[in-house]
This record gives sequence, structure tokens and C-alpha cells, in this order.
Amino acid sequence: MTPPALVIAIDGPSGAGKGTVARTVAARLDYRHIDTGAMYRAVAWQARHEGVDLHDAAAVAAVARRAVLSLDPRIVIDGSDVTDAIRTPAIDEAAAIVAQHPPVRAALVERQRQYGAVGGVVMEGRDIGSVVFPCADVKVYLDAEPEERARRRSHDAAHAAGRGQESTARVAEALEARDEADRTRRVSPLRRADDAAYIDTTSLTIDEVVARVMALVEATRGREASVATRSAR
Repeated sequence: MTPPALVIAIDGPSGAGKGTVARTVAARLDYRHIDTGAMYRAVAWQARHEGVDLHDAAAVAAVARRAVLSLDPRIVIDGSDVTDAIRTPAIDEAAAIVAQHPPVRAALVERQRQYGAVGGVVMEGRDIGSVVFPCADVKVYLDAEPEERARRRSHDAAHAAGRGQESTARVAEALEARDEADRTRRVSPLRRADDAAYIDTTSLTIDEVVARVMALVEATRGREASVATRSAR
């Protein structure tokens, strides 16, 4: 029997390990990997590129709705490869602004649901299990101590552009500000879905975290196979 194509939601704050874990799990399952944070970053980059006021919700939402986005493996928006350009402090701040706008979130959530409509996807973000796919087959919330998250982010090559020799303390301040913005925004705040498995990654290796997520996936597959077998009788 072919395993069911699942929707796997991985949420959590910056530096918790979402990206690496989501990409690894997707590769092992031969699923599509969707980084929803990159979508907000790409829209913020494009809005800046077009000279749009980031505080103008309607104008940024118009950018989000009309943009042609490609996410795998490179991040391309309206023909511009922004994979590296969106990993800078300036875009960190810009993305935090545009992600607060309800119409922008509505436009991107609609796209995210389309991406995951047929399953076979590992989607990472801050509101996947709580808002985008509240009925996701597997929900995981990754977290880590603030100091560890800052250390990881300061050593992450993907976020090194434009940071230079920025100290871990400075990165920690930026993460704290982003966390506060994410937790307190009016629409789709960062929170753990009630039925999401919580994994503290502070002292775990990537392989250990991936193993725990894969165990959840296999358990879900086993339950769904059991239900399918009973239904077929």
C-alpha cells in the first residue's frame, strides 16, 4: 500500500532549526519543502525594489497577490533570484513589517494552502499548524533557548550577508525584537498549536531532531494505514 501523502507543519521562532529540519525531512520523504518565511521575505524585497511603502498594507498586498514566486530550490520573485538577497538584516526588518499586514498574510496563506492542497509537503513557518493547515497530518513546534538560537543564527552562513562580524549579543537583540513582533501581531501570531508536538532543540543535534519528527511521521502513517485497512473490510 502506498503511504498517504501527508501535510507536515513545522513551526517555531527563528534559530530553532526549522529550515534545516524541514529540508531534511522533506528530502527523506521525497516531499516538497516550502519555506513560508522566505515568501514574506521575497515580497518585502520586491516591495522595496518597486519603491512601495512597506507600511502601506494594501500596496504590499497587491505585490503579494501579483508576484510570480518560485521557491524550490532557489527563491525567485518576478524573475529575480533573491535567495541570498533576502537573508540580510534589512530584509529581516522589512519582512517583520509586511508580515503584520492582514491582507498580505491572506494573500500568502492562500498560496500556501494551494501548495499543500494535495499533500506531500513539509511546510515551515510560524503559523502553519495554527492557521495555514490547522488539520495538518503532523504538527511540530521547534524551540530552543534564546541564547542558543542567537548563537546558531550568528553562525548561519545563509544569514551572514550584510551582517559582517555582528556579535551574538546583537543578533540576540534582533531575534528578541522579531519574536516580540511575531507573538504580538494581530493576525496569525507565533504560537504553538494545541496539538503540535513540542521539541526543544537546544541540546539536540539536527539528526536527533529529524529522527523525532520522522517518528511522528511514521506513527501517523501507521494510524492512517490502519484506518484505511479497516475501511476496506
